[in-house]
Amino acid sequence: MFGIGVNGVTKTYEKGTTYEQVAADVQKEYESRIALAVVNGKFRELARTIDDGAEVTFLTYKDSAGHKCYVRTATMILMKAIKDVMTDDKPEKVKVEFAIGKGYYISVISEHPVTADTAKRVENRMREIVDAAIPVEKQAMPREEAIKLFEAHGMLDKVNLFRFRRSSQINVYNINDYFDYYYGYMLPNTGYISHFEVEAYEGGFILNLPGRKEPDVLSPFEPREKLFRTLCQADEWGSKMGIDTVGDLNSQICDGKLNDLILVQEAFQEKRIAEIAHDIAERGGVKFVMIAGPSSSGKTTFSHRLSIQLRAQGLTPHPIALDDYFVNREDTPLDENGDYNFECLGAIDVELFNRDMSALLAGEEVELPTFNFKTGHREYKGNKKKLGPDDILVLEGIHGLNDKMSYSLPNSSKYKIYISALTSLNVDEHNRIPTTDGRLLRRMVRDARTRGASAKRTIQMWPSVRRGEEENIFPFQEKADAFFNSALIYELAVLKQFAEPLLFSITPEDPEYHEAKRLLKFLEYFLGVSSEHLPNNSIVREFVGGSCFPV
Repeated sequence: MFGIGVNGVTKTYEKGTTYEQVAADVQKEYESRIALAVVNGKFRELARTIDDGAEVTFLTYKDSAGHKCYVRTATMILMKAIKDVMTDDKPEKVKVEFAIGKGYYISVISEHPVTADTAKRVENRMREIVDAAIPVEKQAMPREEAIKLFEAHGMLDKVNLFRFRRSSQINVYNINDYFDYYYGYMLPNTGYISHFEVEAYEGGFILNLPGRKEPDVLSPFEPREKLFRTLCQADEWGSKMGIDTVGDLNSQICDGKLNDLILVQEAFQEKRIAEIAHDIAERGGVKFVMIAGPSSSGKTTFSHRLSIQLRAQGLTPHPIALDDYFVNREDTPLDENGDYNFECLGAIDVELFNRDMSALLAGEEVELPTFNFKTGHREYKGNKKKLGPDDILVLEGIHGLNDKMSYSLPNSSKYKIYISALTSLNVDEHNRIPTTDGRLLRRMVRDARTRGASAKRTIQMWPSVRRGEEENIFPFQEKADAFFNSALIYELAVLKQFAEPLLFSITPEDPEYHEAKRLLKFLEYFLGVSSEHLPNNSIVREFVGGSCFPV
């Protein structure tokens, strides 16, 4: 018999008992279904057998790591269902592309297009697999053996990925002889995936899953056409350069093609910025360019590069940070924890902003404020503006797309731009890279360089930052006149050398350790490269340093 501590209470179990069986005994103590065990501070899959003397707690679908387990396992079931159902078509390629809200877009290259009937048959097959509660078996294989296995199954993206793995062992998952690879933890059997839908969408599928906040609620899929088109364009850029996965990127680095890759990617971005500037100039009457996007999207560098392109169109841009309209610190609203909520619209003096902007639009001269972040108060330092015929204000801030921010300004005078780092790169065809991971690494590197903040502090703050984005930015993104994708396909290989030392500073005793460990494991897939060849106006320079702009 083994004695273990479960939620601080000593319990006795027979040797060979799994953590899933232990979880069943304490499930009633948790508000959502248990997904993972935390054993002596380390994550363990529920299929693992217990360790004598272990101290155990559990994570549920409402926890970030638990929700990721749900998404991974549902994805593997989907891939098996597609393989089982599309036997005649035998798709050439099935790739998990990106998230659209709570849905995941899966592209399919096949002789016949995906139809609503195909999606329904795939969903029905998924339900059969779920109802059968088939074990999700994990096997640690020698790297060469795993390469041979996936080569035999035609999964060459995984073969290419494993070429660059330093580990001698690869964890391979199996559902009834369907083999796949996923980085991260999985649920113990297919019966754990209770809520999902599959829809035909844009030549592929949408796998619609519950969100982390309400893991038992499946909301209808909400298309976001502008976001979808921008993400598809990023995919097209990657395909043109022959880079869909990390293995492709690593291969090009090994072949000495990095410098060309950097130049082409930067040229793609500059071309897009020039297109946006041309559209602004062609519209006529635009006086306010409103730029908004989530944290670490590269808004500052983008606004400077856009200003240069606007000048090339014969306009005279003037950058203004909406942060300069923060209310004085003592007037800042508080969040549910009693901390200052700098993300909400109430943290901005909306009335003053609209009064100043309306006066400028009317041809008046206005003295604009500067917010002093040290004192927490607005100051006036003689920064006076008066708009001439060719003058245009470039306003950057998280509320730029919200019409409540600029309620008094005519729509014809505004041009709204949504910017985010929407990475199109996958680890392999079935393992997408969340855009939030790229932005978190960007912010971590920048915070350490410019603010002396530790990686621990950045990770600690990230959930609050993400909540602010979900409340104040994402709901308004489809209202933008233009989307700009600031992600660069090579950037994670550059950020790796800066981020790893910061992440290694987080110790097992820190609550942020699990997230740091996950990010370190993720960065292992990449070959690191130097930043020396980056142009000094690159968006990546905003984070690693060396920018020609005041960022």
